[in-house]
Amino acid sequence: MAIDALRGFDMFWIIGGQGVVMTLLALLKVPRPEWFARQFDHMPWIGFSGWDLIMPLFLFITGASIPFAFSNRRRRHQSTASLYLRVFRRVVILFVFGMIVQGHILAFKLDQLHLYSNTLQAIAAGYLVASIAQLTLPVIGQLWLTAVLLVTYWALMMFVPFAGHPGGTLEGDANFALYVDHLILGHFEDGKTYTWVLSSLGFAGTVLLGSLGGHILRMEKRPVERVGYLLAAGIGCLLGGWLWSFHFPIIKHIWTSSMVLWSGGWCYLLLGVFYLVIDVWGLRRWAFPFVVIGMNAITAYMAWNVLPFGSVSQRLFRGLADHLGENGGNFLMATGTFALIWLLLFYLYRNKTFLKV
Repeated sequence: MAIDALRGFDMFWIIGGQGVVMTLLALLKVPRPEWFARQFDHMPWIGFSGWDLIMPLFLFITGASIPFAFSNRRRRHQSTASLYLRVFRRVVILFVFGMIVQGHILAFKLDQLHLYSNTLQAIAAGYLVASIAQLTLPVIGQLWLTAVLLVTYWALMMFVPFAGHPGGTLEGDANFALYVDHLILGHFEDGKTYTWVLSSLGFAGTVLLGSLGGHILRMEKRPVERVGYLLAAGIGCLLGGWLWSFHFPIIKHIWTSSMVLWSGGWCYLLLGVFYLVIDVWGLRRWAFPFVVIGMNAITAYMAWNVLPFGSVSQRLFRGLADHLGENGGNFLMATGTFALIWLLLFYLYRNKTFLKV
């Protein structure tokens, strides 16, 4: 249950939870120091905030689910060929969903079509590598693969010169990952400072770290020992990412190897805490709203991006919101918008409708 709850906790912030929390704090007049406010926005380049953890956590949890999913399918005697077919089909669907979220898939204008520029597509790339690793490598091999991917990415970014720039150039408009995107994606790029093709090595690293977390949860150890392993992995990744950042800075835009370890450390700690509280101590009721979201995470992500929940909330609650003052009205609108999508997900949950890709 911890995996579903943590996935839902992550999605909560994506589908309107941030607005609910921030407007509630404003309504209650809770002081928000500068360091706290920074956690709700992306870092412009070097550095890491709480908001920067959302995408890595999404990839990490995808990986944590892989050992469970493949084990279940093996128990149903599904062939290796059918598993590969399912993996490739899921990768294609996620890439198409990513283009749908971009909003230009049916524009029929090549200058508006961005082939690779979305979180779902990053998940697809990482999931492809981690799934093949799950099917072909033992756990220790998956660990070594993670290390090889991160070291390879570091070496390419720090030592390969490009377009007149020396190796190790890490600027928003000049870095080797962006150069590779220019070469491969060309006019299909989205024109932002986020990178994708070469950064897929880092995406795969994040998903593989999650997959290793899933293996820890499946270990034949006492639950409290699993918690210990998760917390130890978290502390180790945080330390490794911090040390590596002195040479290869933590930059989410280009998904640096140090960022993979740093964010992975926080993901392990969160998974350890959620597992301890929910599955070991049995304190589950508080997590139910997150489980509802987490059981249909892709549905929640797609619905939030393509359906007008904000407009519906305006029609339903705007009149009342105008009588509650600025802070009260903002809180009602944010809560109403979030409630609409959560109730849709709750309806699916009650009817045991879990949409998979």
